[in-house]
Amino acid sequence: MATTEDRRLTDSGIEIKPVYTADDVAREALELPGEYPFTRGPYATMYRGRPWTIRQYAGYGSAEETNARFRYLLERGQTGLSVAFDLPTQLGYDSDDPLAEGEVGRTGVAIDSLADMEALFEGIPLGEVSTSMTINAPAALLLLLYELVAEGQGVPGERLRGTVQNDILKEYIARGNYIFPPRPSMRLTTDLFAYCAERLPRWNTISISGYHIREAGSSAAQELGFTLANGIAYCEAAIAAGLSPDAFGERLSFFFNAHNHFFQEVAKFRAARRLWARIMRERFGATNPRALALRFHAQTGGSTLTAQQPENNVVRVAIQALSAVCGGAQSLHTNSFDEALALPTEHAATIALRTQQILQHEAGTTDTADPLGGAYFLEALTDELEARARELIERIDELGGAVAAIEQGFVQSEIEASAFRYQAEIEAGERVVVGVNRFVEEEDTRVELLHVDPASERAQRERTTRVRAERDQAAADAALAEVRRVATTSENLLPAMREALRARCTIGEICGALRELWGTYDAQRA
Repeated sequence: MATTEDRRLTDSGIEIKPVYTADDVAREALELPGEYPFTRGPYATMYRGRPWTIRQYAGYGSAEETNARFRYLLERGQTGLSVAFDLPTQLGYDSDDPLAEGEVGRTGVAIDSLADMEALFEGIPLGEVSTSMTINAPAALLLLLYELVAEGQGVPGERLRGTVQNDILKEYIARGNYIFPPRPSMRLTTDLFAYCAERLPRWNTISISGYHIREAGSSAAQELGFTLANGIAYCEAAIAAGLSPDAFGERLSFFFNAHNHFFQEVAKFRAARRLWARIMRERFGATNPRALALRFHAQTGGSTLTAQQPENNVVRVAIQALSAVCGGAQSLHTNSFDEALALPTEHAATIALRTQQILQHEAGTTDTADPLGGAYFLEALTDELEARARELIERIDELGGAVAAIEQGFVQSEIEASAFRYQAEIEAGERVVVGVNRFVEEEDTRVELLHVDPASERAQRERTTRVRAERDQAAADAALAEVRRVATTSENLLPAMREALRARCTIGEICGALRELWGTYDAQRA
């Protein structure tokens, strides 16, 4: 919370009054949870019907190491898997590519081929768990690998549950892990929509992500507005590809940041549902209630974690997690307190997991839906955030939509300006960060850190080399040629890519073939 004399401002520039009354709230009655426009939640009973999914994000080193971490978390009560991939995988490079050197397994697990995916989920019954995969540019390839592993386990596609992030637009805006230019990338996104409608009907085909937009420095209002503007672009692309908003709409999900200002965050989540329901009904003509009701995963704010006095992060994470729960999240990841320093240790990951379990079982959070609904302050904040987000969406519409606004640099520049203001407030002492610019301690706190063994990278490179040596090379070459052919047509690319992966082609080889046809995106030249 920034302060200027006696004024209190959120990061969205919303001035907080000393007290709120009924005069500050729109005089319309609140609908019940599960009723349009779903301000109070997408389901009538909310957590009394089913608590949120505890989905701790994990991945580092080799597939075997990450498999062991998955088992560790599942044994301690985690209820869903969430996979972090390393940078080479996210950028479509194999672990033995020279560009991958030094990055293999560092920020997530390295996946090059079907052999890696089989090792990642060894002994984990894919028909019984829900899995989220944070992957974007090569999202279709990782989903196909997951399907092939399930096929090997005898699990049909209609039983698979989970989410693939598949949100390429926010990569151009905030994160930078893109491969191809925006328009062919959007083709891959909508091809995945159509493929899942036919073969994986319970799979959430996209997690439209505001999380990384906020991590890049946006305000809460910008996170909301830019994320929903991207959602509009995906809907328009899907409709142009011949898909029905009532059909694909119910498989859309969102991914939001749970940041520091507790009340603003709760209001943001409520405003997101209300605004999205109105967008789907008024702009796209959707009538299916499941297509109108926004569902979201939340993750506590990584950018809010401090390397100074890292134990303070336990408190930050708990408050942020509570905001997501009070805002009606369907699943939640709580960050580990040591993540400003390194990948989380098992000890830190367990504390993060226990934070959710305490909220779920001890804090009364599952007893009633929308527990803060009707509070004058919260309702006023919800209205204000919805209005500010709508203004941003209208501005993006004027520029020609989200893709055009990204190509013109509008969204990026708005986020950069917000990030600059936020940091300037911290440096001026107007925004307090405990342990950083106030209540500072001279001695550094020592915490145990996780270190990725360099031998893991060598072993991963060797396995990828072995996969290429042992496969039927003629079959692999033919499968890659088919991927190239389909990429020049309007056919759905996923069946051809699935057969290439089945033939033990690697992610790097398939992405390389598409790079030759589509080129790569260069933000400096865009």
